[in-house]
Amino acid sequence: MISGNVPQHLSLLAKTGFLTTALKPVPDWAPIATMFDMTAKNQTLVDLGGAPMPARNRGKFNAQDFIEKSLAVAPLDWELPVFISGNAVKDDQTGSLLAKVRAAGSNFQRHMAQTAFQALNDGDATTNYGAGYDALALFSNTHADPGAAYTTAQDNLDSLTLSLTNFETVRVKAKLAKDDQGEFTDYNYDALVVDPTNERLAKQITDNPLDSTTANRATNPYSGTVRTIVSPKLDSGAWILVASSEVIKPIIIVMREQPHLEDAWKDPEAPDGGRFYFNFTARYNFYYGDWRTAWMGHS
Repeated sequence: MISGNVPQHLSLLAKTGFLTTALKPVPDWAPIATMFDMTAKNQTLVDLGGAPMPARNRGKFNAQDFIEKSLAVAPLDWELPVFISGNAVKDDQTGSLLAKVRAAGSNFQRHMAQTAFQALNDGDATTNYGAGYDALALFSNTHADPGAAYTTAQDNLDSLTLSLTNFETVRVKAKLAKDDQGEFTDYNYDALVVDPTNERLAKQITDNPLDSTTANRATNPYSGTVRTIVSPKLDSGAWILVASSEVIKPIIIVMREQPHLEDAWKDPEAPDGGRFYFNFTARYNFYYGDWRTAWMGHS
């Protein structure tokens, strides 16, 4: 809310735009999340697993089957009600107060980005954002698709301190992941998501052409093939390897109603010269997608 209690904005010759940087969804959710538009209040996302691979024709017809996956989803209601007093609008010497209030709805984009990274961070449990299509946490040591061709459970959860050696260990595991047909997915794991305390070390892995852990000028094979993404929503020491260029990402944002201005009105009886109210609303929610697109090195 903005009442008349903003004395410096009401002072003659006051200027604005110098003390507060406009907040943006940094880092953006696009590298880790996929958005789907919902056409009803409750829906079920359905998909088929990996396609069967060709088999040699030995004179006997042998039809191969697909495995279906599903995930029930529903949106949550979000709102952002704000107001500004009539006197604040009339006495504003900067000409910015009303515009800033009207622009408050842009914070929904920041909220989606922060929540997507929070969901990624919390993916080693089902407590906050539920389970994936296989009824397990996004990061688990016991992933096994029902009816899958492989028999040994796959895991994408470790507790390793970030280092070039441990990064390689997790990356090798990720590259050996199999789909439900038992075939290697071979996703392009091109993003290393870290908390701010790991940024310096992460850049040594993703940007330094030399192996910083040795003095013999050994090359770093991962330099330039992976980018570092830093998010304060990750726990201290956490790091996650993500296939950010794949169509399906580890986080799914289901969107029923895009953020918009739902109502705007003035209450002339309110104090301080009345009040202008703006109510921004949206309906969306967060779920887990393909667990093979993200591997947690450390929670």
